[in-house]
Amino acid sequence: MSKTPRAQRGTARVHVPQRNQIEIRMLSLDQMLEPEHRVRQIWAYAQACDLTLLYQRIQAVEGTVGRNAVDPRLLFALWLYATIEGVSSARRLEALCTRDLPYQWLCGGVSVNYHLLSDFRSLNGELLEQLMVDSVAVLLHQELITLDTVAQDGMKVRAHAGSSSFRKQQTLEQAYDVAALHLEELKKQHEADPSGEDRRSKAAQKRAAEERERRLAQAQEELKKLEENRKKQRGKPGSVARASTTDPEARRMKTGDGGFRPCFNVQFATEGEARIIVGVHVTNQGTDSGLMEPMFTALHDTYDRQPKVGIVDGGFAKKEDITTLSQHGTLVYSPIPREEKQRAAGKDPCARKPGDSDEMAAFRVRMGTPEARAIYKTRGGIAEFPNAECRNRGLLQFKVRGLKKVKAQTLWHVLAFNFQRFLNLGFLETVMSGPRTV
Repeated sequence: MSKTPRAQRGTARVHVPQRNQIEIRMLSLDQMLEPEHRVRQIWAYAQACDLTLLYQRIQAVEGTVGRNAVDPRLLFALWLYATIEGVSSARRLEALCTRDLPYQWLCGGVSVNYHLLSDFRSLNGELLEQLMVDSVAVLLHQELITLDTVAQDGMKVRAHAGSSSFRKQQTLEQAYDVAALHLEELKKQHEADPSGEDRRSKAAQKRAAEERERRLAQAQEELKKLEENRKKQRGKPGSVARASTTDPEARRMKTGDGGFRPCFNVQFATEGEARIIVGVHVTNQGTDSGLMEPMFTALHDTYDRQPKVGIVDGGFAKKEDITTLSQHGTLVYSPIPREEKQRAAGKDPCARKPGDSDEMAAFRVRMGTPEARAIYKTRGGIAEFPNAECRNRGLLQFKVRGLKKVKAQTLWHVLAFNFQRFLNLGFLETVMSGPRTV
């Protein structure tokens, strides 16, 4: 039975927000941020990184005029923390620096804008890769990792270009002619009235027209490469090569859901014990075939160590790569090419095939053993782990265009992933203090 509500004896007393009350809080930013906050460790890591190259580029030096530059170490720490938090937009990061305490603590009163943040993110790819190599080199030097086992995997990441931006040769030529004519008209207008009130607007229009003309010219060059590749491959009859007008280096690739979208192919090489990314490669090749040998060669050239075991999925199992890596001392563990079809046809996939090298024949025999299959089963925990973590942090679609900038954005995710691994494994202090020699 429901009870009859008791009659209220007076007006209810509640806490009401008071937003016009003036308060004085004698606290610094450092006092407001909890001592164990992760952003403090990120700042310590940023201070330990060798960013000499960035400081050498600064033109504002003692004894000269001009406004002070923003500390590159601050910009590095901001993007590293933002990437860990899943923030990939420069505009959003600018807003967070004015309203979110950890970002305010990093800035310490220094103002940053999204133009500066955007340029810093995409124009320092070589330095970011060197920082990754330095940290791995420290762990190798301290014998915390061995690089004996390396797993490689690739994932398709959406490009900034849209599917509707792909054009055939004739359409690209027409668009280029229109863009060139428009640019010429803008130049004439600027020369006729260089000091007009709207000169800033005209200058911006001119820069945009120049950028469009450059992209269209690059698209025509990329289209020639595509046509040459199609001649070498057995493509579908009547298929016509197309290039994007917004990101000429992007390619339409088959994605996990079976569709075709503009993407880049991101390749990670992950160390087998610590699950740390030790190699990165970004390409516009739609398949993984032929990408294993260049990655393992780069690992040897960078760290002067040849992995003993290479674990990849079936898309990498190219006969030439398996042969080359075996000759260099790396045993490949991968599914045998077309294994199921051969078994269905009553053939032994582990038997030597015509055209097989000795190394390829040994690979077939090896992958027929339970020991080799057990080693291959570890691939998911090694290779797919960083892929999933980077996806969870927003590596779903690039915010920049072109292979160079795309790789730079990828490297931010790599540094963020490795930083978390260093933290979880207790390697961070070693990375920050150890010698950086490969």
